[in-house]
Amino acid sequence: MATPVHPQALPEVENLLSATRQAQGLSRADLASRSGITRQAVHAIETGQYLPTTAVALQFAHALGCRVEDLFRLVSKEELIEGEWSAASEVSPAFEPSSRVKVARVGARYIVRPVVDLGEVLNYAVPADGLLVPSHQAGSTASPRLVQVRLLRDRRVIEQEIAVAGCDPSVFLVGDYLRRHQDSCTVVGWNLGSTAAIEALKRGEVHIAGVHVVDALSGESNLPYLRRHLKGNDYLVVTFAVWEEGLLVAAGNPKSIRGVDDLARPDIRFVNREEGAGTRLLLDQKLAAAGVVAGNVAGYDTIARSHFQVARSIAEGHVDVGLGVRAAAQLFGLQFFPLQTARYDLVAPKSHLNDHPSIEIFLNILVSRPFRTEIDALGGYDMSQTGKVHALRP
Repeated sequence: MATPVHPQALPEVENLLSATRQAQGLSRADLASRSGITRQAVHAIETGQYLPTTAVALQFAHALGCRVEDLFRLVSKEELIEGEWSAASEVSPAFEPSSRVKVARVGARYIVRPVVDLGEVLNYAVPADGLLVPSHQAGSTASPRLVQVRLLRDRRVIEQEIAVAGCDPSVFLVGDYLRRHQDSCTVVGWNLGSTAAIEALKRGEVHIAGVHVVDALSGESNLPYLRRHLKGNDYLVVTFAVWEEGLLVAAGNPKSIRGVDDLARPDIRFVNREEGAGTRLLLDQKLAAAGVVAGNVAGYDTIARSHFQVARSIAEGHVDVGLGVRAAAQLFGLQFFPLQTARYDLVAPKSHLNDHPSIEIFLNILVSRPFRTEIDALGGYDMSQTGKVHALRP
């Protein structure tokens, strides 16, 4: 009915039989009676002297109304991997000993980035893939950006994750839909402006990059910019949505802000996006067209790292105005003055469609009716072009 446990086998199985029994208010005699196992055998198995056979484990599970894996489960063996610290992170691995990290396998490389880079809220909502091994324990490496990670999750599960760089928070909804199709797969969204997202894609640190840059001369979204910054034609460019970008101000517009010209007023406090962000590029174009010198805008060097951070700063009264998307204004109850309509495209190397099969599921989710209906319900998104593929070059 049971197999003697040898010392080397003890760490491999976590025995939760006693804890489950006690949680249900049962004695060992009660469990023995319910399962048809002797009380002595229950005692021996609970105290780790024996491992139950499959039949006995099933009897315990039936008696306690649970699954076998709720009572006995394998303890994951500690696994160390070596990866590259993301160049997109502003945190140095030297100052983050034992920090929680996310790990993405992009091609043949593991890319490591601290969970704190996801932001203050997601830092507590997204589980880490592993812990950074302090450099004095990891030993010397060939490069200061090479780090070792002690995995907290199965490596095969980690390798199913899709790393997306961009500034649209709804990417996390794609991740939830993806889990419905493939339980072990999810999306990790790194908040980066358009330029930083494309650079991360070029470095091979993410699978997909989001971009929204309108060409000042032609008025075309993204493609002129991508043609200047991506070599070759081995990229897939797919539209996620069309959105409006403009000025965000407090409800009721208490400072009577009407346009970019007002940003130079001495009573206006502004919050900007980081250099290379799509809305930062839009701002600079509009300031130049209006003849406004950036140095005359109070807050031009005050940086928010996302559309939502811009909106939150205005809603909380820290600043008066910023540039962002209508969806962020609606979420925080702000007034919105549109400046342009832009297409938000997703860019992925075509090679990833072969080496990461979940990306094809990701793209199929974008055009699915349930997903598009939910994004429409958020407001601020036009999904009529979702899924449209654009040729990077003729």
